[in-house]
Amino acid sequence: MLSGGAADKAVDAFLRAQPFQGVVLIGKAGKPIYSRTVGFADIEAKTPAKLGTPYLIASISKWLTSTALLKLAELGKVDLEAPISTYLPDYRADTGAKVKLRHLMTNVSGVPNGFSSWTKANPDPDLFKKPMTTAQAVKLWCSGDLAFEPGTKFDYALTNWVIITAIIEAVTGEAYADAMSKLVVEPLGLAQTAPVDPPDLAVSYRTLDPLVRQSNDRFPFFAASGGYSSTAGDLLKAAHAIFDGGFLPPARKKALLTVGWPDQDYALGGRVKTLFADGMPRVFAWETGRAAGYRSVLGHRFDDQTTVVLLNNTSITQRAMDEFAYGLFATV
Repeated sequence: MLSGGAADKAVDAFLRAQPFQGVVLIGKAGKPIYSRTVGFADIEAKTPAKLGTPYLIASISKWLTSTALLKLAELGKVDLEAPISTYLPDYRADTGAKVKLRHLMTNVSGVPNGFSSWTKANPDPDLFKKPMTTAQAVKLWCSGDLAFEPGTKFDYALTNWVIITAIIEAVTGEAYADAMSKLVVEPLGLAQTAPVDPPDLAVSYRTLDPLVRQSNDRFPFFAASGGYSSTAGDLLKAAHAIFDGGFLPPARKKALLTVGWPDQDYALGGRVKTLFADGMPRVFAWETGRAAGYRSVLGHRFDDQTTVVLLNNTSITQRAMDEFAYGLFATV
């Protein structure tokens, strides 16, 4: 383990500026070398944050989902260049023939976010209590006229990932969560990673003064976009296996890490960016998550296999979380 000198100083400096509560973990080649917990997982109950506390990881779920899709590609069950109508024959024919699976995974499909516009026009406080299948969601919210030609703009739309969920269910014949367990979660040994909230999930806070909780109701078919919870240890394990190890064959790993939309550093289900470290440009995978009051960062430096995981439940800005992670990389 690190002596804590440089890393602790970086954490202390951040805490003086930001109301961070949560988990800090630094790893090398998949092994923890520094960890620290700050504050509470449940402020009212005075339940301290622990290294094994699960937090919602939000959009880091996209990275796990993309990894599963590349596993399916290796099995010959999907082709990233195939139009989505190949897998969803009931999808509208005109746009279904234009939008490719890769477009969805890169958030450049042009499929508009029909969920956002529909819920604004049809406010319903009990919406998430009503039964809704993935197929129904695709038809109702993910089948609008294209907002732009696929591949010409970036739009971080939830609907891309609802369609992806439908495709995974169609080609596996299983519910999305079951397919994900078999393809990614169980093989990686992610025992505390799930698309449903565990009983000990850290509480999400909108504000600390006054203390206001923030709920995160969602449908099961939103899990691919941002519905998973996980722990710092599970994320470290997954990063090492996927980025450094042989969980994906070399060609599939290259596909996962090839930036498809440079303006956003966006590859498939996550970001790959160049940052300066040791005075030199280095390549990092940079997965982030933001939902309700949860904020998360999974940063991974490829050349020395260093990983930084941050999990937070107090609604601080994602920019602050990113800068915190950058500073922690500089301590290793």
